[in-house]
Amino acid sequence: MPAGRLDVPALILGAGAAGMMCAAHAGTGALVVDHMPVPGEKIRISGGGRCNFTNLHTAPENFLSDNPHFAKSALSRYTQWDFIDLVQRHGIAWHEKTLGQLFCDGSARQIIDLLTAEIAAAGSELWLDTHVGEIAHDGHRFTVTLTRGGRETQVRTPALVVATGGKSIPKIGATGLGYRIAAQFGLPLVPTRPALVPLTFGDSFTDLSGVAVNARIAANGAAFDEALLFTHRGLSGPAILQASSYWSEGGEIAVTLCPGTDLPGTLRAERGRAGRRDVATVLGELIPKRLAEHLTVAAGVTGRLADLSDARLAALGTQLADWRLRPTGTEGYRKAEVTAGGVSTAALSSRSMESTVPGLFFVGEVVDVTGWLGGYNFQWAWSSGWAAGQAIAARRAAA
Repeated sequence: MPAGRLDVPALILGAGAAGMMCAAHAGTGALVVDHMPVPGEKIRISGGGRCNFTNLHTAPENFLSDNPHFAKSALSRYTQWDFIDLVQRHGIAWHEKTLGQLFCDGSARQIIDLLTAEIAAAGSELWLDTHVGEIAHDGHRFTVTLTRGGRETQVRTPALVVATGGKSIPKIGATGLGYRIAAQFGLPLVPTRPALVPLTFGDSFTDLSGVAVNARIAANGAAFDEALLFTHRGLSGPAILQASSYWSEGGEIAVTLCPGTDLPGTLRAERGRAGRRDVATVLGELIPKRLAEHLTVAAGVTGRLADLSDARLAALGTQLADWRLRPTGTEGYRKAEVTAGGVSTAALSSRSMESTVPGLFFVGEVVDVTGWLGGYNFQWAWSSGWAAGQAIAARRAAA
């Protein structure tokens, strides 16, 4: 069957959060394609199926990048309040969970339906089960070979938007396509790595698997106070996921248990009141019992409180307040919520997301902008997708 030909004003690769947002704003006739059979798979599985779609506290400081200023423009022009307004216009009920995190009351599917409705209302089109082949550029237009239903189509466009995401969660279709496209056109890349990911410690904590505790986790100058979860392979939970984005291979993390609580002082006070009590038993009233037993043994501070000097309690206090651990690695892209690194912002306009190759745009996770846990990465997708869509629409209007 001969290949078909199609001219579109904008072609968006990737029907995830950023790609669909871009398609909704790029103007009539834009085409968004994805190799998956359904759009928005990462949206669907996010937030326990309820999609943590943004965060009330979104600010540039909640993002990592080689250029910490890059995200400011897009985030300030399309804010969390803009997306909340869009959600409300579609009649989607939502609630704040903790720390400014906003979730659908119903299902993440509501956000996907919102985006597909916006694409349809804009007069744009969505192709699924569509595979991207060769990409060529003649200096004015891009020609992209798409295969859909066994038929090839040569799509020509003056605006090509790469919204293909990162490498995280390959089981829902993540690939490195966006990075390969950037490399094809000579754009610089910041090395990628798993982020918002559990840390591994071999079999160090198998006896603590399933234990959860509030903690402060610090890595490379960043610290987060949230829940810590021990697993059969290491450490997880929100505090660990947050710190993992800052942790570098071979480095340490510092764990503070019950931040804001003077645990050694509490133990000394209890020694004066009931010195016959075992230190692990008393500590087990403040943190989970299994963890208390593990830490007292690890610190070599066991037995009755009355038999423990201030110096020994101080040694235990150090273990509790500044527990230094060196991860062996991470759970990798299969468990990472996002990919850190990506297309260098040095090659992109912070206002339009257009690269130094005219007409070639990069949005969302494929860019070297990585948000904290809690809806920040979705807000970057909305903001960057909107920025590219607006730029494409404005250029078309001026032509």
